[in-house]
Amino acid sequence: MRPLLFAVVAMLACLAATAQGLHFYLENGKEKCFFEELPKDTVVMGTYRSEEWSDANQQYIENLALNIAIKVTHVESGVDVVSKKGASFGKFSFSAADSGQHKLCVTPSTATWFSFAKTRMHLDLVIGDNASAEEPKPEDKANDMVVRVRDLIHRVADIRREQQYQRELEADFRDTSELINSRVVTWTIVQLCALGLTCFWQLRHLRTFFTAKKLV
Repeated sequence: MRPLLFAVVAMLACLAATAQGLHFYLENGKEKCFFEELPKDTVVMGTYRSEEWSDANQQYIENLALNIAIKVTHVESGVDVVSKKGASFGKFSFSAADSGQHKLCVTPSTATWFSFAKTRMHLDLVIGDNASAEEPKPEDKANDMVVRVRDLIHRVADIRREQQYQRELEADFRDTSELINSRVVTWTIVQLCALGLTCFWQLRHLRTFFTAKKLV
């Protein structure tokens, strides 16, 4: 029983929610965007923190006057899933209403005109059902196995959703390939028919010409 328990724990540790963390630099008023393929109903939670370059301190420091605009758009439909402007740090979350590519854009801004100070953004994304999981209660924390099993259930749901999305992409690709192949075959048949009619017309014309010249 113990080996099985350890195997389950190891598997749970491996199947954690997908997390992406990065930091990047951008100027005041400049927008920077990222793209992410998301299956339908996928929950995404983001945490961001910004720091502005200080010439006086010669380092990046927190500037409470800095505002961060977050915008998430479903590329195919053009629908804005998230559109908010907040403080220099904060959180945002959304659920993908449709499968497909999503564009996440970040724009820093300050009340100071003609400010070209660079901003360093720290952005952490958690993708999957675990992103929306509630904070465990104190009695749940006492039993770590319960929490891990619950995380595993959420992760399995994410995997199934991802597999379903991949099947949808494969079906779309197959339909597109079959449509292109059918059009190629149709166009080839049309060309052969046109070539056959042209040859027939030329032969008939030559026969008429030779008959008129009394060569046949």
